[in-house]
Amino acid sequence: MNIRQVRKKIKSVSNVKKITRAMQLVSAIKMKKAQQLALEGQPYRKDLEQIVRKVVANLDPGYSSLLSREKTDQSNTLYIVVSSNKGLCGSFNFNLFRFILKNIDFKHSEFITVGKKAALLVGKSGSKIIANFTELSPVDSVSAIFQTALTAFLEGKYNSVVLVFNRFINTLRHEPTMMSLLPVNISPANDNEIKIHSEYIIEPSPATIIDPLLRSLVEEEIRGAIVDSEAAEHSARMIAMKNATDNATDVIYNLTLLRNKIRQEKITYELLDMVSAQASVEEN
Repeated sequence: MNIRQVRKKIKSVSNVKKITRAMQLVSAIKMKKAQQLALEGQPYRKDLEQIVRKVVANLDPGYSSLLSREKTDQSNTLYIVVSSNKGLCGSFNFNLFRFILKNIDFKHSEFITVGKKAALLVGKSGSKIIANFTELSPVDSVSAIFQTALTAFLEGKYNSVVLVFNRFINTLRHEPTMMSLLPVNISPANDNEIKIHSEYIIEPSPATIIDPLLRSLVEEEIRGAIVDSEAAEHSARMIAMKNATDNATDVIYNLTLLRNKIRQEKITYELLDMVSAQASVEEN
């Protein structure tokens, strides 16, 4: 490799470094917004779940088809898989897909996919995709995703609906998670909670409000999973781009040393030629 090739390589890596640095900054901004949205929604979902738990504490599950249902011959499970539309986010999709391949039986499963990467995985597995939400923003598609899954469940096509996504823990950590959505399974935390629930008076009646509450809870769980996934995705992409920028810096440093070494060798050879020529002239 000559000095011209090294200089060209340094310029190319420098251009890549500028791109990865810009992507890192953009991902950092998106990450902060997504994290804030994820944290803001947690209290509402937590309180909603507590309200539902209070309502169903002493309620017959038969009041709502979302709490229990008659067993059918169908053994299929509907999975809602949330992934990213784009790559360059480290192991974000890889860990999720490895988790899916390990825990899901594709022969008895059908899917609703959110994100192009999930659609690509399910398509290669040969399983059926009943709905694919990749064109619109995932958060804007929550109601459509919920209605699609709810309708299929109530029609008896599936015995259960399960949500699979990357749960956001912190900037440096996220983990694949599998959450059962339908039928809704809410049990009191302890016996004392059951006694507290018995003191509540609900109007018009628990049986009247339980179905709307359960629908709201399931829809919010889907929304929370999508927001969590987006926060984890932007965090993973920011870290991946930061690592790429750091690696580009190291490559530029090593190439600069190589360039200086080649230049010094060239200067040394030229000096040797001059000294040799001078010595030859003096001898003659």
